[in-house]
Formats: sequence, structure tokens, C-alpha cells
Amino acid sequence: MSSKLSRSRRTALAIAAVVFAGVVVPTYAIYRHDVGRAHARVSSRGQIAQTRCGPIEYAVEGEGPPVLVVHGAGGGFDQGLDLAESLAPGGFRFIAVSRFGYLRTPLPADASAAAQADAHACLLDALHIRRAAILGISAGGPSTLQFALRHPDRTAAMVLLVPGVYAPRPTGAPPGRMSPAVAFMFDTTLRSDFIFWAGSKLAQRMFIRSILGTPPDVAARAPADEQARLAVVIDHILPVSARRAGLLNDATVVSSQPRYELEAISAPTLAISAADDLYGTFEPARYTAEHVPGARFIGYPSGGHMLVGHGAETAAAVATFLEKSARF
Repeated sequence: MSSKLSRSRRTALAIAAVVFAGVVVPTYAIYRHDVGRAHARVSSRGQIAQTRCGPIEYAVEGEGPPVLVVHGAGGGFDQGLDLAESLAPGGFRFIAVSRFGYLRTPLPADASAAAQADAHACLLDALHIRRAAILGISAGGPSTLQFALRHPDRTAAMVLLVPGVYAPRPTGAPPGRMSPAVAFMFDTTLRSDFIFWAGSKLAQRMFIRSILGTPPDVAARAPADEQARLAVVIDHILPVSARRAGLLNDATVVSSQPRYELEAISAPTLAISAADDLYGTFEPARYTAEHVPGARFIGYPSGGHMLVGHGAETAAAVATFLEKSARF
């Protein structure tokens, strides 16, 4: 009997070894290739500016009047460049920054929205740019608003895309809380490039909902090119380990914003969002546009946080707004 059990154990171990060699090893090899490509991508285009606010990573795309691109959560200069490439036909010089805690821009002791706004001005100083338009995406919204307030003479125009900014809650409404899926993302997936990579392959619907803030059914009905764009956005969050400090800081900044003095903003302003954005930026975008003098609001009925189905329309609206409204 014991010899039969030994043979059974050896057989089971052999089968396990074959499965490991045939599945796990190739999977890990694919992961190593993907994460290596991600590291190569973010190290090949970014530059470091030594500013009076410390080192700041950035990259430049296009020619023309300057537009500072302030990325959202999970981003870096590369997320800004991805957006700039869709707007480049407008004829602007896009300066994409890595905010505090993202990629090669360190997280300082004061990483507030105001400090980030001052760092934006420091980067412009280092690049000898006196005045620029500023385009803030998602969690880049707070520092974009602060830039317009703290440096009005340097703000040629302001664009807020799905901005994670303040809006009053209805009377009696409880404070917003992370959904279990988003809490899981912060607690687990941000700790490891491998876990994030595996999740992006095995739990695509959850990632579209909890990370991209877009209803999965909206994404599923989108044209093939839009679905490919969503896949690129998720893919470009790697290496997440190099963005974790910034992501955690954004969670604190976005969830604890006071109301800014929107009425004091003098820059021409455009705010854009979608009603089904799962990060809830529709009302904040509309509220901001209602209180910034002369601001315009564009609200889509659907499209989620990624404005699915409205990519070309949004790019055209932003380019037209900057061409007509920015006072460079």
C-alpha cells in the first residue's frame, strides 16, 4: 500500500511540475516581457528638469503655443503624451509632466494640490516658458485649478477633462467611500507589477469599471478602436510600482478637497465630463463651470470616465477652445 501511495505522490508531483512548466513559466515570461517593455517606454522619452521645487520629470510633444498637460491618477508624463498625441493636430507644444510621486518625480513632504500647482510653475520657469494653457485630467484637476488661482498671470487658458474636483454633496448625503473593487485595487493591485498585470488580463471588466471608471457595458459596445484605446490606457499604467506613491497621494488629495474660490479664476475655462462617469466627475465639472466666470461646460450623456465614443469630439472641442480662447 505504501509503495502505491509513493508512486501516486510521485505521479502527482510530476503532473504538477508539468503544469507549472507548461503554464506558470510561460506566463511569467510574458509578464517579464510586458513589464520590461513598460519600463523601457517610460525611461526613453522623459527628461528631468532641475527646478527650484526639486526634480520634475516631463516630456514635450508637438510645436506651437505651450500647453501644460497635468495627468490623472495612474499616470505620469506618458499618460499626458498619450492625450497630447490625439490633440497634436491642433498645433500646440504639449509639455507633459509627471506629478509628485509618479515615475521619476519624487513625492515631497508637502504634496498638496497647491504645492503641485507651484511645481507646475517651477517647471515652466525651468523651460523658460512665461505663460501656458493648462489641461488637467481627472486627479490632475485640483492642481490645475490651484495653478489658475495661484498663477493667474501665467494661465493662458484652462481645460478640465473629467476633473476630480470639488462639488457640494446634497444635504444629508454621506461622504463618498471607495467601492470594494476600488479598495481592493489600492490594497492589492498597486503593491505589485505582477498582480496588476495579471489582474488586467484576468479581470478586464473589473479593471474597466474600477480603474477606468467606465461602465463595462459602455466599453463593450464601443468600436474596436475605442476598445483598443482603453486597453492601451490600462497597459500604460505599468509599471504601477513606479506610480504607487502618487496614486496614494492622489487618493488623499482628491477625497479631502475644500471649495476653491472659483469666482476668482480669470482664465478662459472649458470643463468636460460624462454623466455615467463612475468616478462622479460630472457634477464637479458642471459646478466648476457654473462658478468660473465665462466658463463652458460640455456634458455627454454616456462614455464613463474615459469618455468612450467621444474621443474625436473631445479632441476637436479642446483644440478649438484653445485656438479661440487662449491668451498666450
